[in-house]
Amino acid sequence: MATPFVQGQLRKEPLTCFIESECGHTRRPLHIEIDSDLEYRVREADARPMIYVPLLNFDKLKDNSITDKF
Repeated sequence: MATPFVQGQLRKEPLTCFIESECGHTRRPLHIEIDSDLEYRVREADARPMIYVPLLNFDKLKDNSITDKF
C-alpha cells in the first residue's frame, strides 16, 4: 500500500495523515496531523515534538524499498 503522500500524488488530490502516539519521555498522548505539503499541526498546544527525516544515500541503498531499510 502506498503512503498517503504518494497516494495523494497518484490521485492528484491533497491528503492528510493523522498520527496518534505518545511522548517517549513523559508518555503523554501526542496527536500530529501532516498534510500533502508536509505541513504539520500538533493537537496538544504545549507539546513540542522532535520530528526528523532520516538522511539516506540512495546510491548506496541495496534494499528494494526505503521501508525495507528501516
